[in-house]
Amino acid sequence: MLVTLNEIMKDAYAKKYAVGAFNTVNLASIRAVLDAAEKLDAPVILQHAQIHERIAPLKVIGPVMLEMAKAAQVPVCVHLDHGEDIDYLLSAMEMGFTSVMFDGSALPYDENVAGTRAVVQAAANYNVSVEAELGRVLRPEGGGETSGEEADLTPEDCYTKPGEAQAFVEATGIDALAIAFGTAHGVYEAEPKLDFSRIAEIRRAVNMPLVMHGGSGTPDEQVREAVRLGICKLNVFSEIIDAYYREMKKQLNEMENMAIWPSTANLRPLNALKEAVSKKIMLLGSDNRS
Repeated sequence: MLVTLNEIMKDAYAKKYAVGAFNTVNLASIRAVLDAAEKLDAPVILQHAQIHERIAPLKVIGPVMLEMAKAAQVPVCVHLDHGEDIDYLLSAMEMGFTSVMFDGSALPYDENVAGTRAVVQAAANYNVSVEAELGRVLRPEGGGETSGEEADLTPEDCYTKPGEAQAFVEATGIDALAIAFGTAHGVYEAEPKLDFSRIAEIRRAVNMPLVMHGGSGTPDEQVREAVRLGICKLNVFSEIIDAYYREMKKQLNEMENMAIWPSTANLRPLNALKEAVSKKIMLLGSDNRS
C-alpha cells in the first residue's frame, strides 16, 4: 500500500527502529525490493534520485514505482531522493510521490533554509512529506572522488551542528532531517568512524526522525548504534547493486554459452540483490512491523 514518509516514520521513531530506503533504477530492482519487504512483513521506501534521471527518467520509472507500491502487501513510501531542482521535485509531487528530499546541503545556510521552506510549502498542497539535509555527507551522490571545494573540507566543516539543526527544523517545517556525522556516499575505502554522540545531541535538539545517507557498507554494529540513537531512515544503493553485479560476474564467468535469456541471466543476480535488501531490513529492525 502507498503511504507517506510521515506515516512510516511515526512508528519507527516511537519504537526506535529504522526503515530501509532503497534506490531502484528499473522494474526488476523495484520488484526485488518489494519481494524482500513483503516476505519480511516490513515497511519500505522506494527511492528515485534526480541524479539517475539520465538512466531512468522520472516520467518513465515514477509511474511504475507508484503502481507497484499501491499493489504491495506492506506499507511503501515512494520518495524522490536528492532533489536539487524545485521544478523536478514538483513533477514528482504531481505524479503522486508521497515524499521528497530537497538537497540544499551544498548551499549557504540561508539559501538552504529558503529553498527547503519553499519545497515544504509546495508539498503541503499534495500531502507529501519532506526530508532535507543539513551538513555535507562526504563524497558526491553518485559516487566518485571529492573535488574542488569539497575536497578541502574537514569532517568538522561537514558535520551537522545540533544548534543549527534545531534552528533549521524550526525555520523550515520539514518532516525528517538527513544529518552528516561521518558517513559517505558510495563504497567505503576504509571503515568509517561515525560521531555517535552527535546523533544523540541532534535528536535531543530536534525531536524528529533522523536520516542516514551513505548507508552502504557501514559496519553492522555501527548501523545498530546509529538506529538506537535516533536514525529512522537509512539510504542504501551501492551495497545492493554491488551484490547484484558480483553475482552477475560470477555467473557469467561460469558460462560457456552467452546466448541466454535476460530473465534467466538476471535470476541469480536479483536473488543476491534481494538477499542484500533482506539483510538490511533485519539489521534495521523493521521486519514484522507492517
